[in-house]
Amino acid sequence: MQPNKLADTIRRVILIVIGAAIAGYALEAVLIPNSVIDGGVTGISIMGTYLFGIPLGALLFVLNIPFVYIGYKQVGKTFAIMGSIGIVSLSISTVLMHQIEPILSSEDPLLIVISGGVMLGIGIGVVLRNGGALDGSEVLAVLISRKVPFSVGDIILFINAFIFVGAGFIYGLESALYSATTYYIAKVVIDVIQVGLESSKSVRIVSDNSEEIGSAIQDRLGRGVTYSTGRGGFSNETINIVTCVITRMEENKLITIIKELDPSAFVVITDVAEVRGGSFKKRDIH
Repeated sequence: MQPNKLADTIRRVILIVIGAAIAGYALEAVLIPNSVIDGGVTGISIMGTYLFGIPLGALLFVLNIPFVYIGYKQVGKTFAIMGSIGIVSLSISTVLMHQIEPILSSEDPLLIVISGGVMLGIGIGVVLRNGGALDGSEVLAVLISRKVPFSVGDIILFINAFIFVGAGFIYGLESALYSATTYYIAKVVIDVIQVGLESSKSVRIVSDNSEEIGSAIQDRLGRGVTYSTGRGGFSNETINIVTCVITRMEENKLITIIKELDPSAFVVITDVAEVRGGSFKKRDIH
């Protein structure tokens, strides 16, 4: 393994362990003592611990083994290794932190839900961003989505609906609703960590003034552009297309530029999950 690749792998492993520890702390110091659970395999493990007295770390490890194996078969060895590191780290964290003093009491459930969801989201987000995993339900959802006409997100939501209904019977309706809210907050935080606050957007502009608009975007936004041509389906005429990638904060200024140069331009703006390579670095503007 090359030195740079080895260093990157070590960095990712360290961050996965740290993220798992943060998630473990959120579970043991905030959520579980107040009868609030997470979704997926983690939620099932928490309920199993409550019902049967089996240590949470042991359940997390055992119940996730099949999904790690499936991930190895369907995704690859690297995913299985990084996923195993994340799951083992979470299992060990919950064991080591089991006797930790809860930092919040059930007298303030809103604070429990918000702080627990944020900490859990940060931990899971850090792990996912570095190629690891803490829960096998996502792997199961990916496999099911190949057989049914539903997205991975829809399937995860469906699975967790049953888990939170089960939590309602075990802990009570109030705790189940708090658990669902915590899960939602965690998912929002995960998305922020995965995509970033400065989420990127892809913009396609169809205009007769494409050269002027492209030049203005480069000069006033400092963003690179790509020119291409197409053919209108109805008019059968050649059209000029400008494509660029901007951040969310630059969207309003881009729209202003387009309106100034061609108010009738056709503009399509879509969210971008990630931008790598190329020349996305912002240039000086004037």
